[in-house]
Amino acid sequence: MAVNAGSHNAPGMPTGPVTEPPPPISATSKSAIKSAEKRAKFEAKKAKQPAQQASTTTAKPAKAKQQDTTLPKFQELTPPGDKKILRPLDDPWCKAYHPAAVESAWDAWWEKSGFYKPQFDKDGNVKPKGTFTIPIPPPNITGSLHCGHALATTLQDVLIRWHRMKGYTTLYVPGSDHAGISLQSIVEKRLKREKGLTRHELGREAFLALCHDWKDDYRARITTSLRRLGGSMDWSREAFTMDDNLSHAVREAFTRLHDEGLIYRANKLVNWCTHLQTTLSNLEVDNIELTGTTKLDVPGYQRKIEFGTIWYFKYPIDGTEDTLEVATTRPETMLGDSGIAVNPKDTRYQHLIGKCARHPFIDGRLLQIVADDHAKIDEGSGAVKLTPAHDPNDFEIGKRHKLEFINIYNDDGTLNANTGPFEGQRRFDARYKVLEALKAANLYSKEESRTMSLPKCSRSGDIIEPLMKPQWWMSMKELGAPALNAAKTGEIIFKPESSQKNFVNWLERINDWCLSRQLLWGHRVNCWRLVEQEDTQSAEELWVAADNETEARQKAEKRYPGRKFSLQQDDDVLDTWFSSGLWPFSTLGWPKETPDFKTFYPTGLLETGWDILFFWIARMIMLGIKLTGNVPFREVFCHSLIRDSEGRKMSKSLGNVIDPIDVMEGISLEDLQAKLHEGNLDPKEIEKAKKYQKSTFPQGIPECGTDALRFTLAHYTTSSSDINLDITSIHMFRRFCNKIYQATNFALGKFPTDFIPRATSEMTGQESLAERWILHQFSTAARDINRALSERDFGRSTRLAHQYFYDLCDTYIEVSKAIIQQDGPDAGSSISALNTLYTVLEGALTLLHPYMPFLTEELWQRLPRRPGDETPSIMLAAYPEGDADARMQDVKSRDDFEIAIEAARALRNLIAERKNNKTEVQGYLKPTEDSTYDLLSSQQDAIVALVGKALSKVTVLSSKDQEPKECTVRTGEDATAYLFEQMKLE
Repeated sequence: MAVNAGSHNAPGMPTGPVTEPPPPISATSKSAIKSAEKRAKFEAKKAKQPAQQASTTTAKPAKAKQQDTTLPKFQELTPPGDKKILRPLDDPWCKAYHPAAVESAWDAWWEKSGFYKPQFDKDGNVKPKGTFTIPIPPPNITGSLHCGHALATTLQDVLIRWHRMKGYTTLYVPGSDHAGISLQSIVEKRLKREKGLTRHELGREAFLALCHDWKDDYRARITTSLRRLGGSMDWSREAFTMDDNLSHAVREAFTRLHDEGLIYRANKLVNWCTHLQTTLSNLEVDNIELTGTTKLDVPGYQRKIEFGTIWYFKYPIDGTEDTLEVATTRPETMLGDSGIAVNPKDTRYQHLIGKCARHPFIDGRLLQIVADDHAKIDEGSGAVKLTPAHDPNDFEIGKRHKLEFINIYNDDGTLNANTGPFEGQRRFDARYKVLEALKAANLYSKEESRTMSLPKCSRSGDIIEPLMKPQWWMSMKELGAPALNAAKTGEIIFKPESSQKNFVNWLERINDWCLSRQLLWGHRVNCWRLVEQEDTQSAEELWVAADNETEARQKAEKRYPGRKFSLQQDDDVLDTWFSSGLWPFSTLGWPKETPDFKTFYPTGLLETGWDILFFWIARMIMLGIKLTGNVPFREVFCHSLIRDSEGRKMSKSLGNVIDPIDVMEGISLEDLQAKLHEGNLDPKEIEKAKKYQKSTFPQGIPECGTDALRFTLAHYTTSSSDINLDITSIHMFRRFCNKIYQATNFALGKFPTDFIPRATSEMTGQESLAERWILHQFSTAARDINRALSERDFGRSTRLAHQYFYDLCDTYIEVSKAIIQQDGPDAGSSISALNTLYTVLEGALTLLHPYMPFLTEELWQRLPRRPGDETPSIMLAAYPEGDADARMQDVKSRDDFEIAIEAARALRNLIAERKNNKTEVQGYLKPTEDSTYDLLSSQQDAIVALVGKALSKVTVLSSKDQEPKECTVRTGEDATAYLFEQMKLE
């Protein structure tokens, strides 16, 4: 029976690598694949012939009709939660590999059977090997999952399944994140588009109800996607960052840190989005690099606004006729200037230090001229205008020289009363008005193109405005020190090592964290301001943090006895990353001392993308150590980022964001493009995305299946580069799934109906050389795959598994076919070959299970069990270690059989090089050493089996035999191959 990995190739879908060549396969494998593809093409060509043409032949009319091979939509027969009813192998859905048929029913049975839950020993204790826990990085509920989530889920689940099979008590915690600003932005856009209302017009409660509706919908979608991806998560422990317990954890953490003084309130510079009217974290700000003058679209403006230009203008020196030239890329901010800095060593301006410049548009405002090293003598005019309330550098200079901090903006980006005649104008309208006024006052000098970094809101596309706001801040130096120590001492291991270096560098330069967000959706700040009912002279704001208002009042009365006040809770919400920072322990029940928290904390590993190393991982470590006294996880693995096949970052506006379900189940181009209208894309972006999809997926996306997607993602995971994901590569591994399926079906067809494998996989000592070779390959593959997974080298582990299965199919199965058929005196060899086939095939499926959970379960359940083996599922089977039977490690047998394989390869290559494939061929092998003669002579049948049907016999020549004449020759290290050709007789 031919084992064909090339079946089910989608029309028009070429195969090829993504960021590296496909896994290496032997020459035997390549030849087998090529032959199988030729046969497939020939059969397809025959199938396309019209029925009329077929009816003209002498064949019976009924057989001449073209057969419709299209299968109806798959219908699962198993009741949900029951163990899967396996269809017979001659069922149309079982004759070949069909992902829909293979993947159905298993997830529901696994969950109902409790296999996803932690497995304890008979006494209810953790298993001797210990625990291994992974908290899923919670996906945002803003939309469907993408292939980045699929990569993370794959790698996490591979490790969970691997540890479960190795005997650990494992826990994989699922959940999702409320995604504060992201979700609110989406809901606001939809509200405006569908009802023409803002969140303020709708009202707080009604708006929050819309957010909860969205959350319920997309949380269900996310759960469905994670299940389809094969994630073996304990769904009874599913969490959401705004669940009751997790919300309580947020309030408890805030209260503790506030009471210790680590959370404080201060009026400092923040990233302000005027469109969303909220502060932003650095993660939510995209810095766009401009190479010069550029005009860009800005939300709310009809015309494009100019950036990447520096404008020069002059300030009059108070009491003189002199002027001082300054320059800025933001002319409108001169309305908030309160000083000018010059370098103390700049002789041009030393006489001006201590004097004042006069603002040309704001009556009575004087700008102090100060000496500061921040001003560079050789940059621009050498004088720097200072807007302390709207620029980070100016903010620090302003503090050093006690300048006035003048805010010029309202929350919506319009100018306030501090801007004099420009009050009420929008900021970028004011930009051009200020330039006009400077020119009218004869204070304008010139403009130049300038490279610059422009901060944009990643949610709205608005230009970020630095401005001062009273906000809640967290002091990070004290929290950062223990986290830094944990990284440097190896208490937490980072992989790849570059992540650890980046982590340390960032912590050594850490700044305080702005916690406040001016949103409705999220965790409302659990802090109450004391509004005193009697007049007092104190200007200090008094705040108390507590779990609820009742506790806040009790706390305030104890702290300020005898004073009368009312309580007013802060309207702001906390940055989403604050609640996410508690995720590893809040999901286990903290702040309560729950059994889960006691058993599974610290967790074993955090697997996530390197792009949130600082914004999430660092904060989890700092908060974990501070609040629990222990690190939240022992290891951090940062995976690569997924890009499209052209190496571009995934973006909805580009149309290259791929829903993993579309890859697993397939989707037409029409349906793929229809999905673009479900989001909040601008019509122009939709058309751009459609063009990309049409060029990249002209026939849509073929059905690849979950197992192929998972194997591909693991295969291309490296520690050094991002992943350029190509659908053709996923489909290539779909054919590998078919090879596994067909090989197992072949074995099932060869096992007698009453076949019972031996009780153990221990060798008997009666195994043939081919058996000893494949058992050695199995043992070696198991050892090396375990080692690769221990080192988190996912790519290498899949290549090892891939290569081993090709060794099994293309070599051992081919060699064993004739042996398995034997009976009579040779029946012992047949039984031994069958038992070895069972051992290496069942072992292959268990090796592959962490990567391909559905396919391996489907096939493993069809195999007979060893006596006494009552393991209900492959996911609970013991993972091969590679050292179960030391005799399997047989280097000599490996080397000996490799000589026979190489000899067969040489003959096969000679046959493939024939100019006339209608000739009859005879093969000869002449060993280079006498010691090899007996070896090759004993393996003649194996060599013929590996060469294929083109050669029915091979002759092994001794050193005394003459070399055959008129042959093509290929010389190898251990033997020389000869091929004699003659025309076939008619």
